[in-house]
Amino acid sequence: MNVSPLKILAITGVVLVAGLVWNRKRQIELDDPRRHTGDSAIVMLGASWCGYCHKLKAGLEAAQIPYTEYDVEDGAAGYNAYVALGGRGVPVTVIGQDVVHGYNTARLTQLLSERGHTIRLK
Repeated sequence: MNVSPLKILAITGVVLVAGLVWNRKRQIELDDPRRHTGDSAIVMLGASWCGYCHKLKAGLEAAQIPYTEYDVEDGAAGYNAYVALGGRGVPVTVIGQDVVHGYNTARLTQLLSERGHTIRLK
């Protein structure tokens, strides 16, 4: 059986691209903060310039609700988590396995209340 070098090159290229896509998908899964939040831990992804992030952070601190904060512009863990969650603006808040995109006070209050926290967000 004679296979042309062009066919070998094309097949190699397809296999390489498939491997890169699979590896990136796996990396996104590894960076997803929901892997570590269980049913109730809280992660907030934000940015230093974001007013809504500051409001959410102030509300969580005033209510003495423990959370982990990541900066999406840090180029490392925060950015990777943001990409893994399909970030499209900040804040992005993970409460247990639930994700809230933006400063949705009703949804944030509901999810925190379901986990026994009382918070007042404006």
